[in-house]
Amino acid sequence: MSTRTFTEEINTLAGRVAGPVFRPGDDGYDAERTGYQTGFRHRPDMIVGALGAQDVRAAVEFAAAHRLPVAVQAAGHGLTAAAEGGLLISTRRMNGVRVDPGTSTAWIEAGATWGEVVSAAARHGLAPLSGSSLDVGAVPYTLGGGLGLLARRYGYAADHVHEIDIVTADGRLRHVTARRDPELFHALCGGRDGLGVVTGLRAGLVPVTRLYGGSLFFDAERVPDLLPAYLRWTATVPEELTSAVSLIPFPDLPAFPEPFRGRRVAGVQIAFTGDAAAGERLVAPLRAAGPYLLDTLRDLPYTESGSIHDEPHTPHAYHGDNAMLSDLDAETLATVARLTGPDAPVMCIVGVRHLGGALARPPVPGNAVAHRDARYLLQILSPLDAPGGGLDAVLPVHRRVLDVVTPWTLGRSPNFVFGERRTGAHGPGDPRRTALKAIHDPAGIFDIIANVDVEASASAPTSQVSDAREGAVQE
Repeated sequence: MSTRTFTEEINTLAGRVAGPVFRPGDDGYDAERTGYQTGFRHRPDMIVGALGAQDVRAAVEFAAAHRLPVAVQAAGHGLTAAAEGGLLISTRRMNGVRVDPGTSTAWIEAGATWGEVVSAAARHGLAPLSGSSLDVGAVPYTLGGGLGLLARRYGYAADHVHEIDIVTADGRLRHVTARRDPELFHALCGGRDGLGVVTGLRAGLVPVTRLYGGSLFFDAERVPDLLPAYLRWTATVPEELTSAVSLIPFPDLPAFPEPFRGRRVAGVQIAFTGDAAAGERLVAPLRAAGPYLLDTLRDLPYTESGSIHDEPHTPHAYHGDNAMLSDLDAETLATVARLTGPDAPVMCIVGVRHLGGALARPPVPGNAVAHRDARYLLQILSPLDAPGGGLDAVLPVHRRVLDVVTPWTLGRSPNFVFGERRTGAHGPGDPRRTALKAIHDPAGIFDIIANVDVEASASAPTSQVSDAREGAVQE
């Protein structure tokens, strides 16, 4: 097909869709392809800014007819496989949320953020199984499993999905439920990507309106005492409490709170669904670990749940990886802290999330979320635009850290892979998924799809992190 004919075909597609169509060089092309993650960007031959499911259908039909690979981007936090050429479907304009208080569910369109879902649900005294950042796309996050603030009490976000709309490679819009198409439903809930473009889903909401939550921040000199104390403490807390511990180096810049400037800070993030008095009693052993720099723990409405991890809002370049661990001991965690400390060749943010509780109990019917026997999730993240922090410098450090925890590593969480596709999220070889791929995408047009959002950082403790790295990790 000649270039002119192909251009005419694109013009025909533009006439079929309600949303905009962009090609390289067009005004808006760069803005449309750029998400929260600026270190890895799609470079497609064309972009369809979908306004609804019919736009997605038209885009997929066009791609299939012209044998173009398809990628998808909502808020653009994950971007684990950047598209080179082909067609990018941008779903950010599809951000509708409809709450049904009678069934305690919400229909969430593909581009809606958790902030939009939380706000809509709160008006009815309900909350979604949202993540630590409210800027993340709710649907892609859920497709990757969804490990959020209420995780130990209610499980993964994917465990609460009721129905899904997806456009498969044949251009058909399918309404998928566990009863109508159990195999496809199973694969989509936690299986993440590669089977089509999800345009929306219905998810269950929970009766949560408030939390006892926030963070305790300690100077790095307390790390030798704090980390083993945290591990011991996690063995004692109830399922109603979900927590994480993080290690973050702060530059000596005025934009940071004075107690953090020029220090490596250890923070413990808390989200507890019980009352504040019970929460105070539960965190008492952590406070006893030593003097702390800052205490933000308080009773707060769920609409302010994003303040607990207080992750950066400004797009920037970063790379990160993770390991789902069957266990973790204090000596190993101390080694991780040393490898990522002030002597590390690149800036490293390390996080450990406490798992277990409802996360360990598969829903009925089951889904594709793997490694439910993991007790902890280890995360490591580094900026790519900091001096000496390019990908070639960052990758060896991350690999050394992950090598340390190899004896306990079960696999990876799809929601916390930042920048390069890695294996291990679903275990070795999944014949059910392979069979579905042959049925729904035999030509492999979705092989590079990046239809998942992830958390913005490994528990960065203040929204000022990205602002203070001005010129270092931002574009």
